[in-house]
Amino acid sequence: MNIVSNTLNYLDDDVVLEAFFAVDDALTGRRPAVLICHAWAGRNDFVEEKAKQLATLGYVGFALDMYGKGILGTSIEENSALMQPFMQDRVKLQKRVTAALNAVRLMPWVDDTRIAAIGYCFGGLCALDLARSGANVVGVVSLHGLLNAPELPSTKPITAKVLALHGHDDPMVPVAAVQAFEEEMTNAAVDWQVHAYGNTMHAFTNPQANDPGFGTVYNTLADRRSWISTQNFLHELFS
Repeated sequence: MNIVSNTLNYLDDDVVLEAFFAVDDALTGRRPAVLICHAWAGRNDFVEEKAKQLATLGYVGFALDMYGKGILGTSIEENSALMQPFMQDRVKLQKRVTAALNAVRLMPWVDDTRIAAIGYCFGGLCALDLARSGANVVGVVSLHGLLNAPELPSTKPITAKVLALHGHDDPMVPVAAVQAFEEEMTNAAVDWQVHAYGNTMHAFTNPQANDPGFGTVYNTLADRRSWISTQNFLHELFS
């Protein structure tokens, strides 16, 4: 195993974006790729480490960039300001994620018939919206992601399999939102799963999350279980 990593610039119209990717250079031939959609702060060390972990599994890990090269939030206020334009314009959000999908398809290691996406918090919504756009990806995983559907749903069918890994006590995604998501996926005839972790809040995979008042708390057990579920799901998608 020889994990190598680097950054890659790509464009969404005139916006320069910078992804981080990792790949096992000891392997030969084309292999599956996994897009990794970051949380509201931007493309940071957390998703870069996930790209490396996915590379050890034999995939191309591609941590995409939603905000622009070098742009990271450093506070709740900054993070919210960066995320809100995409929350308010889901067509813009889907277009930005699709730009990353187009970029990863061109990479020399990638089997472009076997691409999936995972995402965390805001990134979970990005991964789900990639599926909602009708993009040709085999599956998506939302980890403590926002689940609400766009106001104007796509007219294209959802062909990706969908896995949502959710903290039952997440104040940002209450039970009613989960039920609405399940109904949306069922009505769209999607192959979907929702795994809910009891006594678990938002951001449960992030070791830095420790703000019960805000609703973000790391949970070691849910973190471990969700990563095992993600690996199993990817193995199923790519087998």
